[in-house]
Amino acid sequence: MNEIPPPDPQEVARIRRSRNNVLGLLLAAFVVLVFFISIAKMS
Repeated sequence: MNEIPPPDPQEVARIRRSRNNVLGLLLAAFVVLVFFISIAKMS
């Protein structure tokens, strides 16, 4: 079995930051969706 070389810390930080950005955007989109659904139910 060939072993994967450990990625350098800068690459790990970049991947983690991009994944955090994606998760943040998904969370924000979910909050906006719930907000609009609650407004639609009130009216």
